[in-house]
Amino acid sequence: MNKQSHNENETKALASLIAKHLKPNMTILLEGQLGAGKTTFTKGIAEALGIKRVIKSPTYTLIREYTDGRLPLYHMDLYRMEDAEDEELGLDEYFYGEGVAIVEWGSFMQEYLPKEHLKITINVDAETETRIINIEAVGNAYEDLVRRVSNEW
Repeated sequence: MNKQSHNENETKALASLIAKHLKPNMTILLEGQLGAGKTTFTKGIAEALGIKRVIKSPTYTLIREYTDGRLPLYHMDLYRMEDAEDEELGLDEYFYGEGVAIVEWGSFMQEYLPKEHLKITINVDAETETRIINIEAVGNAYEDLVRRVSNEW
């Protein structure tokens, strides 16, 4: 499923719609170049989950935890973790716990991520600054989520 976003509010609106259908143990992989809107997308998820804290990119902290919403949100950035092992990081606690994991740059540690997930790739059209948001479901629960979001959008 491909969607276009012309501004930050549209990106957050799409994220909010997805958040309505999130359940514990779900994982979202976010890909896109620097400045594409990955953290903005995460802000939209967080707001829809009722998280009041300011959402910041976890670039230098690896994982930021937000536990004050409908579901806990674990926001990860694996960009600098290409050579790390999952056992060192304890990622399973986040992927298979009671919350939702959002992973930026998951492609750097693909082998350690859940097999079923929602992959969201954000690309920027250089001429118009429009974001092209590609949403790909891997697994039945995520296919159902994408179907619902597509019908509601």
